[in-house]
Amino acid sequence: MASIRDLKKDINFVLGDIIEAVYIVEAANNNQDSKEGVKIIDDAIETFDDLIAKVNMRKVDNRKAHLNGVRQELEKKALTLVDKLNKLG
Repeated sequence: MASIRDLKKDINFVLGDIIEAVYIVEAANNNQDSKEGVKIIDDAIETFDDLIAKVNMRKVDNRKAHLNGVRQELEKKALTLVDKLNKLG
């Protein structure tokens, strides 16, 4: 159970940090509520909802492999969002 809790925390922290970074970049550039920034935040929230739903799935054949897949998906989506964030700044 601890690994599931840790995975949920990782999802929350990683995507929360990306959202916070969008606000920081926008504030630094004097460009609050840019369309690109809003899109990154929306993508991060959508990714959060999707990944948490996958973590909460109980009827999977191999739970450990499923959770490892969720962790890998988090890494891929986070890298994609960070690339978008870097283009924002």
